[in-house]
Amino acid sequence: MRPIYIWQYPEWPTFIWDDSSLITLLSEVRNLEGKIQGIMSMLGFDLQNLAALDVMTEDVLRSNEIEGVMLNSDRVRSSIARHLGIDTVGLSLPDHYTEGVVQVMMDAVRYCSKPLTEDRLSNWHAALFPTGRSGIYPIKVGAYRTGSEPMQIVSGAMGKEKVHYEAPPSDAVPAMMDAFLAWINSQSTEIDPVLKAAVAHLWFVAIHPFDDGNGRLTRTITDMLLAKADNSPLRFYSMSAEILREKKSYYDILEHTTTGSTDITAWLEWFLQTMKTALLRAEETVEHIVQMSSFWERHREIPMNERQVKVVNMLWDGFKGKLTSSKWAKITKTSQATALRDITDLIDKGVLVAATDGGRSSNYLLKDNADTSKTLLYEHLQQSD
Repeated sequence: MRPIYIWQYPEWPTFIWDDSSLITLLSEVRNLEGKIQGIMSMLGFDLQNLAALDVMTEDVLRSNEIEGVMLNSDRVRSSIARHLGIDTVGLSLPDHYTEGVVQVMMDAVRYCSKPLTEDRLSNWHAALFPTGRSGIYPIKVGAYRTGSEPMQIVSGAMGKEKVHYEAPPSDAVPAMMDAFLAWINSQSTEIDPVLKAAVAHLWFVAIHPFDDGNGRLTRTITDMLLAKADNSPLRFYSMSAEILREKKSYYDILEHTTTGSTDITAWLEWFLQTMKTALLRAEETVEHIVQMSSFWERHREIPMNERQVKVVNMLWDGFKGKLTSSKWAKITKTSQATALRDITDLIDKGVLVAATDGGRSSNYLLKDNADTSKTLLYEHLQQSD
């Protein structure tokens, strides 16, 4: 039996939801947003930019990865760093395509208060497809889709395809998008800005106005509206990264909602829960940045050479494996003897400590992290008693 799609209901696009089912989640999300914004506001401008650089790089990478487009992380990071005014020495130069993709996100969040127009959307779309092709197939770039063929979301092998969703016919798209853009740009305060981002995400996906790139554009619109909700052009949490982690449930809830009525309570619950998880993950990142900032503040009078600064920063960034003198020598391109002198010097200055986990070769930790581990172990033992 052919399903009835959400846009075929007479109520479309008047969405309804159960506020009582959302109020607790929405309150938790708003509190977490405020907490993170409060912590970041106490940090210096440079640290805020560095935190945003990490998050925005991940956001661009993961939003594209959801659609199977793999970008070079160094090039994305370099492009975003340049837009944020951060030193890009040592980073790869971004290619033309990467720069275009990054410009889309930067335009969305930096100018989140500007109206979203058809021209602006078309420019974003054109930046995603500079060759006028999606893979080997030519597509209509920078303009809404046309033609009589239905726009369908399909999976499965040839001859065994499953249609998950069919979008409105092309000739209905312009009027539907006019209504969507008018709602996006309205200044009504009847709906919480976070819920507005969630509704916009679903609404745009349901229209599917372009030949390709609709997923990436809907997440860009979501980031734009969340930046507006946060009143900040910098992003400190990534919805796209969390959506990628929950990719199956993301597609499941979209299919469930777009093949159902205009009651979108289930979608809004999913969106808020996913955003809450993204914010909790961001909270850990922000706390890490605060700890790192505190570390360098406490040690600002301690002289360190370039090699020592490099490795200490790597330890703060999440060094993989154990730091040994041989790894130090390899990272800094020095001899084993020089590496050992650097390490011993930092131990004497109270920056590093030798790990107590034994093993055939000595390995070293930041004293701050070792002290934290001891505290956590003590707390665990106390709870066990």
